[in-house]
Amino acid sequence: MKSKFDLIIFDWDGTLVDSIDWITRCLQKAGELCGFDVPDRRSAKDVIGLSTEKAIQTLFPNADEQARKQLVACYSHEYFSRPLSSDDLFPGVYDMLVQLRRSGYQLAVATGKNRVGLQKALQGTGTEHLFCVTRCADETASKPDPTMLIEIMQQANATRERTLMVGDTSHDLQMAINAQISAIAVSCGAHSEEFLQQYQPLLCLQQPMDLLDFI
Repeated sequence: MKSKFDLIIFDWDGTLVDSIDWITRCLQKAGELCGFDVPDRRSAKDVIGLSTEKAIQTLFPNADEQARKQLVACYSHEYFSRPLSSDDLFPGVYDMLVQLRRSGYQLAVATGKNRVGLQKALQGTGTEHLFCVTRCADETASKPDPTMLIEIMQQANATRERTLMVGDTSHDLQMAINAQISAIAVSCGAHSEEFLQQYQPLLCLQQPMDLLDFI
């Protein structure tokens, strides 16, 4: 695999950053504050990776447009009440990204976060300079639509054959399938290895830093 890829596209939450529990609690808190039944932990985790609007619509299907806007606002308020720092990265992630860059790989992010959220996260974790392209759900179609990946590949001037997606959810892996690119799963985030294997990734790693053993 060492010479197979030029561009590595990472999901953010649950792949590079240990944020799944926090996002889950914020989604549950939004439901509580807005007077809806609080979603169970599994249901909340399953929508992580989608755009915030799509996640809210999935968790609260009976909410009308006004209620969905209120839910999104409550979720955002809760989420941004705790700023990210480099300590929120999974162990070894920063050094892994630096090593991949030094080895000549282009690195990118494809996330269900909105642009404001990702920029705060990149700045808080000190990783913004490591990525040549980032794409957010409010700038294009939500996962698992492949448009996000296609746009990143176009901007990075990379081919499908030499692009790799790394993610922790079914939304990431299905997006890679839809874009006809290779994918590696990590089981440290929202979905288990057993669940992710049905999407036939090249590998399923326990931690993102294990990627260095295969790249």
